[in-house]
Amino acid sequence: MSTLSVVIPAYNEEDGIAEIMERVLAVRGELAKIGVDQLELLVVDDGSRDNTAKIAQKFSDNDPLVRVISQKNKGYGGALKTGFSQATGEMVGFLDADGTYPPEYFPALCQSIFQGSELVIGSRMAGAKSEMPVTRRIGNFIFANLLSLLGWQKITDSASGMRVFKKEILSHLYPLPNGLNLTPVMSTRAVYENIQMAEVPIPYSERVGRSKLSVVRDGWVFLQSMVWTVLSYNPVRVLGLIGSAAVAIALLIFFGLVISRVSGNTSIGPWGVTALFTGMIFAVGGISLFALGATFNYLITIFYKKPIRQGLFGKPMFAKPLEQNFGWLGLSTLVVGTLVGLISLILGIQGWEISRLWLYLLGAAMSTLVGVQLMLYWSLMRVLEEISQRATDIQTDLQAN
Repeated sequence: MSTLSVVIPAYNEEDGIAEIMERVLAVRGELAKIGVDQLELLVVDDGSRDNTAKIAQKFSDNDPLVRVISQKNKGYGGALKTGFSQATGEMVGFLDADGTYPPEYFPALCQSIFQGSELVIGSRMAGAKSEMPVTRRIGNFIFANLLSLLGWQKITDSASGMRVFKKEILSHLYPLPNGLNLTPVMSTRAVYENIQMAEVPIPYSERVGRSKLSVVRDGWVFLQSMVWTVLSYNPVRVLGLIGSAAVAIALLIFFGLVISRVSGNTSIGPWGVTALFTGMIFAVGGISLFALGATFNYLITIFYKKPIRQGLFGKPMFAKPLEQNFGWLGLSTLVVGTLVGLISLILGIQGWEISRLWLYLLGAAMSTLVGVQLMLYWSLMRVLEEISQRATDIQTDLQAN
């Protein structure tokens, strides 16, 4: 027997709770056609100060598969987690109480579960008719593409509030926050926990009553939640992207200064000085951020005793070739910096003016510093690799004996 438990979090939703409950219960027939034998409906009254609980209780009095759970206000995510813990079905779905999401699409979401998915998102951004305000549509577009970039998996609606998932995957998705940011955090965790995800296009309607979502405040919380969740799984994905961008800017500045120098310009004005110091900061800071992200990935691997997460562009970042790159790049950069510095010193002793040598001396110092950085991080990652492989090596040796 297959059961779907639908959770509806409700806070002061007396104007719309009856309608959405009726619509959910009305899909029983369509669910039965695809093999869902029972539909359990749980309404979590999250400390409402109106008649939400009383209205919902009328449905519960007439149907043993409808339950109303009342609690002190914990927030949207807190209400959902209460419902998840009380759900008895092997599949769990949820949607808002304001009538914005169409429960008539639950059969389609469940059908995707039967086809092998573990988490199915009702996507408001996948082409179906939507009455979503423009500001929220833009925000959801940004968050979805941010997750696609950070998670290396295409997601069109990372914050959708209508989903169906196998209850057994909750242990992989927890912990989840109590606020409105539960859905983007769930999406982010699902990507990094290798949960089989799918999206089903759904229409989206204007809500009944006043929206509780603040585009600016909650949007900022969504952004922070997604970034920090990614950092807890794969730090180099965030820090590496920022570091790579900084190094790229530094290289552009460096080549610009070299071209200017080759063209015969031996002096620079205020903007040139600003560009020079910006390039220096971006070069050192970018390499530090990238290497810091790589180091954090190793520490996470050691802490959780799991394989090293995929790196910056969806490929293993800490295999032997990367370590070789840090090593030889650091040594090469150190040698180049030292040679340029020595040549500049010899030219200065032979009478070259400092106005002709200062850029080369500065470049030599920067190259030497970056080379030392790379070699230090290469050494650190070699040590962390040995530590992360220790448990595997011990097990292998024991089995061999």
